[in-house]
Amino acid sequence: MSESPLVQLQRQDHVAWLVLNRAEARNALSLETLRQFRRHCAALRQDPEIWAVAITGTGDRAFCAGADLKERRTFTEEQVREFVQQIRGTMDDIAALPQPTLAVLNGAAFGGGCEMALACDLRVMDESASIGLTETSLAIIPGAGGCVRLPRLVGAARAKELILLASRLDAARALEIGLVNFLAAQGQARAKGEEILQTLLRNGPLALQAAKAAVDGAMDLPVEQALAYEFNCYQRIIPTEDRLEALAAFAEKRPPRFQGR
Repeated sequence: MSESPLVQLQRQDHVAWLVLNRAEARNALSLETLRQFRRHCAALRQDPEIWAVAITGTGDRAFCAGADLKERRTFTEEQVREFVQQIRGTMDDIAALPQPTLAVLNGAAFGGGCEMALACDLRVMDESASIGLTETSLAIIPGAGGCVRLPRLVGAARAKELILLASRLDAARALEIGLVNFLAAQGQARAKGEEILQTLLRNGPLALQAAKAAVDGAMDLPVEQALAYEFNCYQRIIPTEDRLEALAAFAEKRPPRFQGR
């Protein structure tokens, strides 16, 4: 009898759910978990039938508790460097997915779990959950994008506060400072995530990808270059069938039937 995968891939209409499947370990990130996650990301990146990607964890205690510290204790210094490269690569793979991504925080998200959420485009959080980059309490720093992505989301001063104090935020505070976009009632994070995804997928899937690319790609460019980049992203949409379908649906007063073409 084969073991359950450490990362489950669940397909639901045009959505791929990547589910961390280590509830007994608070969905901590082992080296093999990262390898499986990256394989899924590589496949989803090329899948035209997947229009959005959601990430969550099994159980109700944790979305992801970060790195597997029990495994980490057995590592040599060289293995620690390899692990950091793998976990950083995983977060970069998530951020590089062309589809919109939603982190569905069904429970606590600390360290690498918080960094995984930061790598997504949108975040919904169970109202009973908590979140934080707590690495400095372990005498290390966030090394999988946390020191880069958090200040871009909440500002440098706030990010330094949260990282240097190893703060653990409740859901209300995370929403208040813009760390997450939505809250869900206790135990309803996945249901709320599905609701958000249904709203998202009413829009043109290729337009969603182009809009994501425009925001991400233009963010650090000078204004004139950023505007040119945005225009290039727009031009990708002009020849699509979905654009014409949207115009026809508007004229005929009906919902559009997008095909991702």
